[in-house]
Amino acid sequence: MKFPMLSKATALAAVILGLLWALWSVQALVRERQERQGEAERSVANSLATSQTLMGPTLARRCTETWVSGQTEGKDPRPVLSTASRELRLAPTLLKVDATVDMTLRHRGMFKVNGYGVRSGLAAEWADVRGLIAQAEHPGGEVKCDAPFLSVALSDARGIRVAEMRLQGQSLPILPGSGMAKYPQGFQAPVLADLLERPGPWQVDLNLEIAGTQSLSLAPVANTTQVTLKADWPHPSFGGRFLPTDRQVGERDFTASWKVTSLASTAQSAFTRDAPLCPAWFTGDPVEYATRTSEGGSEQTGCIEAFGVAFVDPVSPYVLSDRATKYGLLFIVLTFVGVGLVEVLRSLRVHPIQYLLVGAALTVFFLLLVSLSERLAFGIAYALAAGACTLLLTFYGSFVLQGWRSGLAFGAGIAGLFGTLYALLQLEQNALVLGSGLLFLVLTAIMVSTRRLDWYALMDQMRTQAGTPIADKA
Repeated sequence: MKFPMLSKATALAAVILGLLWALWSVQALVRERQERQGEAERSVANSLATSQTLMGPTLARRCTETWVSGQTEGKDPRPVLSTASRELRLAPTLLKVDATVDMTLRHRGMFKVNGYGVRSGLAAEWADVRGLIAQAEHPGGEVKCDAPFLSVALSDARGIRVAEMRLQGQSLPILPGSGMAKYPQGFQAPVLADLLERPGPWQVDLNLEIAGTQSLSLAPVANTTQVTLKADWPHPSFGGRFLPTDRQVGERDFTASWKVTSLASTAQSAFTRDAPLCPAWFTGDPVEYATRTSEGGSEQTGCIEAFGVAFVDPVSPYVLSDRATKYGLLFIVLTFVGVGLVEVLRSLRVHPIQYLLVGAALTVFFLLLVSLSERLAFGIAYALAAGACTLLLTFYGSFVLQGWRSGLAFGAGIAGLFGTLYALLQLEQNALVLGSGLLFLVLTAIMVSTRRLDWYALMDQMRTQAGTPIADKA
């Protein structure tokens, strides 16, 4: 063989390509599992309730105006009557929310889905409710209005468990449906029209219990919205248009507070324009909707601003497994570099098939990690998979590298790689620093170990061992 080093490099490149295909297959399996996890989440949401977005309570009233718009033609002209319906809405001056979230784990087969139940007390105040007294918008118009009602809108009414409302300390009957055409899901409480003539502020207290999955949002349509939220979940993901003004995240729970005014939010004006009620989280760009304007036309606008919290699971086995497999090629290359370095420094001969078997053992580790993490805690699954592969490679390395000491050193290096990978998975924000530092250390070790190596003499030696005579030097 004239170029044994080139031939071996070509064989190793083919081995790496084959291992790349194997790693890609493992990544495809992880993605398929993630899709099935998403299907399980949608299944639970379809059976329980989806992510909840709460808006209200607000005051609303439906009115109809009749006026003379013209006369008929002919010998006996008669007046032409026109009618128009509109919905008057009045957001609270102040809304205070005190909510407690209890997480409930749901299962679909072997997949786990985060559900929750919310127990909340809401206190809404209106400084003046005369905004619900309709005025004619056309000359000579006559306005007739239905009785006003208190309305609470939800994105998924199936999650309502308890709804109790009191106005000025008196209980109100609860009816299904929010009563607002653009926000049908929720509930309402009718109010006597005579109360509109009474001066002074209105005080409404609401006891509400709802269920949902994944996230909880609130639309701040009041002039001032104050929210305090407590939950027995240590991994909140705050999002939407407003972050908490104060938050404390512990090992098992968290507490967060928001204060949003109408000066900082467009939620109140979007509510009056019939903008859709959406969760605080969007996938991609917010969808635009056609909504009415004060002139009766339509315009494109987004959803009502909202804020809230998503109950994410940062230790999801599929997320961590997916992140682990992305480092698979790096770890295989580092292992091959270590074996190749020993091969060069100790004048050993390691066959490409032996490289392939070592790489296959590292690839199987990721497959073991995925399968075990579905049944066990991720840390335990990682320890079992890494331990099994380390023992196997230590045993095999003692024969490939011709000695138990070399095998133990090789196994210690593999264990170090697995430990580094676990640190990379746990320290996601510092993964780049740790990974680049590791590569620098590996490069330093290679350069220091081979600083006195005569590569020309090494190539001549390899050609001699391959049975090719060395040409006379000029």
